[in-house]
Amino acid sequence: MLKGINLTLMIGPAIPVPVPQVVLDALTAIEVTTSSGSTQSAFKLTFTLSTHSPLHTIFLLGGASPIPIIRVILVVTLNGVPDVLIDGVMSRHQVTPGSDAGHSVLTVYGDDLTALMNYIDFSGLPYPAMPVEARVAVILSKYLLFGIVPLIIPSVFPDVPIPVEQIPRQQGKDYQYLVQMAQSVGYVFYLETTPVPGVSIAYWGPLIKVGIPQPALNTNMDAHTNVEQLSFSFDNAAKTLPVLFIKTTLLKVPIPIPIPDVSLLNPPLGLIPPIPHNIEAVSGIAKLSFAQAALFGLNQSAQSSDAVTGNGSLNVLRYGRILKARQLVGVRGVGLAFDGLYYVESVTHSIKRGEYKQSFNLSRNGLVSTVPFVPA
Repeated sequence: MLKGINLTLMIGPAIPVPVPQVVLDALTAIEVTTSSGSTQSAFKLTFTLSTHSPLHTIFLLGGASPIPIIRVILVVTLNGVPDVLIDGVMSRHQVTPGSDAGHSVLTVYGDDLTALMNYIDFSGLPYPAMPVEARVAVILSKYLLFGIVPLIIPSVFPDVPIPVEQIPRQQGKDYQYLVQMAQSVGYVFYLETTPVPGVSIAYWGPLIKVGIPQPALNTNMDAHTNVEQLSFSFDNAAKTLPVLFIKTTLLKVPIPIPIPDVSLLNPPLGLIPPIPHNIEAVSGIAKLSFAQAALFGLNQSAQSSDAVTGNGSLNVLRYGRILKARQLVGVRGVGLAFDGLYYVESVTHSIKRGEYKQSFNLSRNGLVSTVPFVPA
């Protein structure tokens, strides 16, 4: 590996262990993608093996069925600081001929530990007198054995169903139902790795776009430039204004209420927001209370407000640290319209021998920065 970067690969059923040197020697490429929102993280490992290597059989048997579960943990240590890129399970394998007749390329694909929540369909399981937060806690308790620790943020307006009137029942597999309940209150659900290998945080709560920004991405700044490529675009037509229609006992005509795209957890990062080109009624809220419908509308409005998007790539050694998704980052050197803070929507890690690069996608809800400076 590169100087200052150490790679640790752990593989095993349920509780993974560090792989022997022969496996690390065969590993030629790694790709890990982490995205914002209720999106599963994914990984791809590429091995170049001898045609008669026993590793072919070991990997293929491990992925032949969900039991036993073959778990994969990938840890990158940069300048003495460990960072778990992925904690997941293998899902499928692909074997292709190599550059010569004696070798072949084995590619292993997998997802984060939310894949464990897609094995069994619990449709119809009742949850009497339980608000969505309690149902989430009950579902996630089944996965404590795999080091998944719940972090549940109660909804602003909890709704406890009365058993004589309604008993909520699960619809679909655990992951599908967790995402469905999160969307019903304007929340997201995803797994976040921790610095401790084997321990993940199952976050169920609002999408948070505040916090301490990561060091700035610099371009066109001579020796201070730390990105290889960076570009931005502004799509004013993508902005949508969700509208809630409510009825009162006095008026039979529905009253439209526009939903703003700014909240305490989603502050404006740009001074000049886009002008809404589309007005859409919020659908799928017939069974929700007004408060829950408002939260759902806020989530929809926030998703369509990010008219400024950016993408690029960087060398990790040049940047000096690993860029994280689901956090803020500063941008400098692009110009007055696009400099400032951005939310990191997704990051893809690409690791090869002698190379560690990241590609990323950024978003913001307006032009011109709201802050005069960003952390260097």
